[in-house]
Amino acid sequence: MRRPTKRYPYVDDGPAIYVDSFATIRREASFAGLPTDAEKLAVRMVHGSGQVDLVPDLVVHDRLVASARAALMLGAPILCDARMVAMGITAGRLPADNEVRCFLTDERVPGLARSFGTTRTAAAVSLWEPLLDGAVVAIGNAPTALFHLLEMLADGAPRPSAIIGCPVGFIGAAESKEALSSFAADHGIDVPFVTVRGRRGGSAMASSAINALAQEEE
Repeated sequence: MRRPTKRYPYVDDGPAIYVDSFATIRREASFAGLPTDAEKLAVRMVHGSGQVDLVPDLVVHDRLVASARAALMLGAPILCDARMVAMGITAGRLPADNEVRCFLTDERVPGLARSFGTTRTAAAVSLWEPLLDGAVVAIGNAPTALFHLLEMLADGAPRPSAIIGCPVGFIGAAESKEALSSFAADHGIDVPFVTVRGRRGGSAMASSAINALAQEEE
């Protein structure tokens, strides 16, 4: 097997691409207004989305980085709304061989969704409850999953250590993230979180946030 003839002037050194990417983000984005320990989190979320204009729309709880990192160091599980989020988490960065779980394919989910009258992704969130206390949550796809989680918490479910709430889309995405941002004020339940205003989000953004929180080293 041989490499095809190189016809385009592109960088093909993996480590150089990695270093140059993060340097470009820092050169082009401003991190003013973020908590002082959240810059690397923001850099990775920009890297995962390719959007340097993402930073002004980030909403980062003052204790998000410290709370998530401490929980992961202690072995907290990571609960994901979609397999794409779970697959984007770099296992080698996890500090305690943390379990990464997604219940979307659990055989109980279709029945729960019918019973609840909601989406399967939202119904799967109910299966998180035994693992939810102190867990790190990563929601990157479904607004209904984030709404469902907040409703569980308002009803007294165990509290996670941190919520990465970045569902993407046109129906409910912006609203679910606004609900997360105002959750402490609305319900008196203060869970550290990161989210992004508006319709933007997605699996890559959510998993990038977990990768940043899992390890201090960039």
